[in-house]
Amino acid sequence: MADLPSHARVVIIGGGAVGVSSLYHLAKAGWTDCVLLEKNELTSGSTWHAAGNVPTFSSSWSVMNMQRYSAGLYRGLAQAVDYPMNYHVTGSIRLAHTAERMQEFQRVRGMGRYQGMDIDILGPDEIRRHYPFIETHDLKGALYDPADGDIDPAQLTQALAKGARDMGATIVRFCPVTGVRRDGTEWVVSTPKGEIRCEKVVNAAGYRAAEVGKMFGRDVPMMVMSHQYILFEEIPELAAWSREAGRKLPLLRDVDVSYYLRQEKNGMNLGPYERNCRAHWTGADDPMPDDFSFQLFADDLDRLEAYLEDAVARVPILGTAGLSKVINGPIPYAPDGNPLIGPMPGVPDAFEACVFTFGIAQAGGAGKVLAEWVTEGATEWDMWSCDPRRFTAFASAPDYAVAKGVEIYGHEYAIHFPRHSWPAGRNRKLSPIHDRIAALGAQFGAYNGWERANWYAQPGDDTSEEATQTFRRDGPWQKRIREECLAVRDAAGILDLPGFSRFRLQGPGAGEWLSTLITGAVPKPGRIGLAYFADDKGRIVTEMSVMALAEDFFFLITAAVAQWHDFEWLAKKLPQGTPITLKDVTEDFACQILTGPNSRAILADVSNADLTKPWLTHQSCQIAGRWLQLVRVSFAGELGWELHSKVEDTAAIFDAVWQAGQAHGLKPFGMFALDSLRLEKAYRAWKGDLSTDYTILQGGLERFVKWDKPDFTGKAALLSEMQQGAAKRFATLVVDQPGDCDAPYMSTLWHDGKIVGETTSGGWGHRVDKSIALGMLRADLAAPGTRVEIEIFGDRFSATVQEDGPLWDPANERLRA
Repeated sequence: MADLPSHARVVIIGGGAVGVSSLYHLAKAGWTDCVLLEKNELTSGSTWHAAGNVPTFSSSWSVMNMQRYSAGLYRGLAQAVDYPMNYHVTGSIRLAHTAERMQEFQRVRGMGRYQGMDIDILGPDEIRRHYPFIETHDLKGALYDPADGDIDPAQLTQALAKGARDMGATIVRFCPVTGVRRDGTEWVVSTPKGEIRCEKVVNAAGYRAAEVGKMFGRDVPMMVMSHQYILFEEIPELAAWSREAGRKLPLLRDVDVSYYLRQEKNGMNLGPYERNCRAHWTGADDPMPDDFSFQLFADDLDRLEAYLEDAVARVPILGTAGLSKVINGPIPYAPDGNPLIGPMPGVPDAFEACVFTFGIAQAGGAGKVLAEWVTEGATEWDMWSCDPRRFTAFASAPDYAVAKGVEIYGHEYAIHFPRHSWPAGRNRKLSPIHDRIAALGAQFGAYNGWERANWYAQPGDDTSEEATQTFRRDGPWQKRIREECLAVRDAAGILDLPGFSRFRLQGPGAGEWLSTLITGAVPKPGRIGLAYFADDKGRIVTEMSVMALAEDFFFLITAAVAQWHDFEWLAKKLPQGTPITLKDVTEDFACQILTGPNSRAILADVSNADLTKPWLTHQSCQIAGRWLQLVRVSFAGELGWELHSKVEDTAAIFDAVWQAGQAHGLKPFGMFALDSLRLEKAYRAWKGDLSTDYTILQGGLERFVKWDKPDFTGKAALLSEMQQGAAKRFATLVVDQPGDCDAPYMSTLWHDGKIVGETTSGGWGHRVDKSIALGMLRADLAAPGTRVEIEIFGDRFSATVQEDGPLWDPANERLRA
């Protein structure tokens, strides 16, 4: 057994598949002076009892990338590290009972093929050719993934461990971490075997990640579910078929019922994700034991009865087999079901690679991503879907984490529809006028915990959750969204927008320092401007509005969900000992958008503001005797202002504006309408159109680059790209003859039978009455008038590249009115 070194470059806490993969990939990157600490034996947490399925399927582009990488790594790992493994690449079949499920499969097939995978759609007859024991009479079809399969989790972990050790990394088993402390620029990790100092530390502690997180002062947003799967005895018919076919059956998933069924030797393994599920270790009445290594929960088969009956009806030979064993073990869940991979929020030189619900399928890719975070400070793929900073403090509340974990587990295979809002764990953060807009018919969605109106229902509208289970645009909201957009076009609309992330930046040199971080110019006092932040490779990190109050006094305003990400990006760049201060003041302010041709008349009735001030200016004024900052911008692309007020003054301001607005046709509008309005202006949305998957130049943001500045982050990379020419270019597309659905994120773009790009967002523009898609297109095709095809849920639709600039009000005359 390895001794504990006194120092390492990186210490990883946790010896499951993910922790060991992280060590392996750090060593592959040349960081061999790394140590993994495991409190028991490798795999003693969730890894040892994992079923070991290795799907590539995901409706998330980044998670699919990660799982695709895992499957590819595992295929060659035994040979690469000289360690034998049981890895069965059997293929998999996902069954579809509904047309909506088939649409989901068509979209995922398009994404998979773009990533180079041979995913296909099967009709009911084709399913039986792959899986002769199945009943298909009630099925619409299936998704077939030939790269899917199953692996022995312990062998996988040991293979990665051998590979890491062979490259010089160290693994110390039976060495629990008892504490951590910061000593200058180093971490000191305490164990019963002594202390180890390191530059960086990684929490890869699986279902014990919250316990480890507390050592760093970090509340990890997670909970623990019990997941059961049933092993069955040998089935003679299955054994005979396998001998004759020379292979195992494909892994079967009945996702609309919610279980998987896998051939295990010549028996079967049934794993349901049941709605009547159970959380464990949820508080003082049910504490996590000090050690649960290689242990299981008691069987609870009553929960699985309905799923077993369904599986027997679907694959009747299962009903002939005796039950051999039940595995019931702990699996961690984050509030959205995705893992936490990346910087530990608010903690320097610390990272997370934990809370993996599908740790075996994702371990390979997770190790790659984690190693990139540690060694390069950024990842090849934009990994916001797994970034720990996507959650803020509210998500760590135990009741929230448990409610969301139970909801996700019970809907593990659910389709994620674009207009659907999950109901658990809601009303965490409420606007000061929440009750007022609710009374107006607001139908809410959660944005970093903030409840915002998505659309406004009228009496008689179907507001049930069932109504949102569609990809079609013609739900009950569509008529209302149109009314809201046209009110903004023709009169005025007001949008309650709580939770804008807001940072106060001030102090001598603040403007000069900010200039080194953004690609463009820092606005002068009294002005506001859009600023883009690039990384060293010229890729889009984030977008913020910069409101200049004085030469060295700014408010930086960014998306609600970007709060921790963007604050940390700035804080890490602050020089040591600087007089510049940066403070998160998000909770102190609220915002409303008042926009439309009548917005000036409404403000004239209630405010003392100078309403002749031009676009992109701001001023302090009063409404109803309350102070606010009035900002002449509008994400809706009409004459308009943002009304930034202190939280306690917001209701009085809203009441005054609302009352005055009734004579001017003022209507409330929601986030769905705002999304439609911004698409018509080709305004980008963060982590869709704007992500580190694209550079500033690919994103069509040259007008926000000030090339004559002495330097800024990413300048050298962007200059090089400008000389060579960008491979992709941002384009606005209009679908020539649209169908029932608009293009979702990551729909493939085709030209002459080849994939030439992807959409980054899409929807219906009600002012222009067109189906719009924003996307990234091969540079030579991004010329106005070029015809391409957009693959929307399996069907290809002709679309035309538009002129640069917005579809609506291209000269911005209405904005500047």
